[in-house]
Amino acid sequence: MVFLIILLVLGALDLCWFLYERVKEKSTKAAMIKSSVSVLFMSVAAVAWSLIPDGAAHAKFAPFLLIGLLCGLLGDIWLDLKFVYPKENDIYTFAGFYAFAVGHILFIIGLIWQYGAGAPILYILLPLLIACAVGAGNLALAPVMKMEYGKFKAITGIYGAILFGMTLLAGSLALYNHFQYMTLNIMFIGGVFFAVSDLILSGTYFSTGKDRPVDIITNHATYYIAQFLIAMSIAFIN
Repeated sequence: MVFLIILLVLGALDLCWFLYERVKEKSTKAAMIKSSVSVLFMSVAAVAWSLIPDGAAHAKFAPFLLIGLLCGLLGDIWLDLKFVYPKENDIYTFAGFYAFAVGHILFIIGLIWQYGAGAPILYILLPLLIACAVGAGNLALAPVMKMEYGKFKAITGIYGAILFGMTLLAGSLALYNHFQYMTLNIMFIGGVFFAVSDLILSGTYFSTGKDRPVDIITNHATYYIAQFLIAMSIAFIN
């Protein structure tokens, strides 16, 4: 556990370095530093996996989290490359969306398989239906929020539904299990931070005047808090 704390401290310091460089300019250097922060949350996940006790009932959840986090690392790299190579903005943006969507789908599958067994179908179906409604509502309210999704409208709605689906499902299963599984509790909190980060990011990508230093800092800070929390949740699998 001490090693995990060291990795978390290194991650926080690396994140501060990245934010300093990113606020200055959208550069290759900033993208490379961002990748190193992502490598650190992957390192936390790998070390956390080694702490799972032998015979843990939910041990098979760990691979879903690890591969989902790896998708996040790829999404990090691809989304930052859009700033380095603006002529290829579309392909990197779509690639980033797809990478994060796949990651969250893996989280959802793992949650249902490992923690949904025996749960009333309502605890699984209702959060996913609400998430679909949130994704659709986000698109419907785009004019009110002064968002212009353009060619990214469909993927934005789909990804939003998947993201909120993971978050609400983790919260629903945590509630069903009376919050006795720390992994579920932490996954839910991580999902909330993820959702906040992506809401800020939507303004940065699809609105105007929302690419200020405060937007950049809050977007990335909440995002990395989410990823490190999800990585840490592996250590509590039992």
